[in-house]
Amino acid sequence: MNVDPNFANLTLSVLALVSGLILLVVGGESLVAGASKFALRHGMRPMVVGLTIVAFGTSTPELFVSLNAALHDHVDIMVGNVVGSNIANIGLVLALAALLRVVPVKFASISKELYLVLTVSVLVFVIAWSGYFHRAFGLLFVVGLLCYTINACWKKRNLPSGDGVVVDLVVYESHLKIIGLQLGGLVLLAYGSGLFIDGAVDVARYLKVSELVVGLTVAAVGTSLPELASSLSAVRRKECDILIGNIIGSNMFNLMMVMGGTALISPFKLDGVLLARDLPVMIFFTALLVPVLYFRHRLDRLTGLAMLLGYGLYIFWVV
Repeated sequence: MNVDPNFANLTLSVLALVSGLILLVVGGESLVAGASKFALRHGMRPMVVGLTIVAFGTSTPELFVSLNAALHDHVDIMVGNVVGSNIANIGLVLALAALLRVVPVKFASISKELYLVLTVSVLVFVIAWSGYFHRAFGLLFVVGLLCYTINACWKKRNLPSGDGVVVDLVVYESHLKIIGLQLGGLVLLAYGSGLFIDGAVDVARYLKVSELVVGLTVAAVGTSLPELASSLSAVRRKECDILIGNIIGSNMFNLMMVMGGTALISPFKLDGVLLARDLPVMIFFTALLVPVLYFRHRLDRLTGLAMLLGYGLYIFWVV
């Protein structure tokens, strides 16, 4: 029996994409596990761990995929990955967490970070009007994130925690094992990102869809799986500070380090369709959290359902 060579190539591409995704998820989880244990062992509070270590760690798949895509001239996958991941983190990940359990949030503890993400999101929209993300903007974003991280860790590390620290989070394991988890995670991320990009590009060509659509959907949801895994774990453990900090911190990292860091290395053009569809949706989902958390101080199941339905409509619009 003769096999269509195009179908055979598609099968290999899907296998590469799925294999790369698995390596990205496992690598991200390994990196987060090692970094979180190290940070908690040395006295960092849950909210700070969520905003920095967990958030940045779970965003490393986006970073590796985006850098790999940009360096191989697949900029639309990189941009779609960042914007789509930020939308998915709120409309999918946070929504699912709220559906499983009501998430109480102290607005004062997250307000600065939420306003920062919203401001940077609007700034990306303004930059998109010029059609080009210059290296100077990339430098501004990266330096801004570094300053925020240093300031957050310095101010909040030894503040008393209002909700207490979950004792079993502080796992006293050897530093050698913790370092091994982080190094192993980085290796898996590096290799997995290459497989993922190769598979995603080939699938896009076969299905005759734009690389931007692949970035906004397949790449975005795939690289958001570490955020989903860590968020569901936080829900199970009732660690609401780590949960909300993870989502807000991840979105901050995606914009300022992933997109900014990529521009710093290799400036890129921005597709005009982002202005009409994707960036306004990203800003809307981020802005929606401000009144919800300010007035209600929680994310309940009704809010989670509304966000999930909104995300479903967005994906339908894109596809």
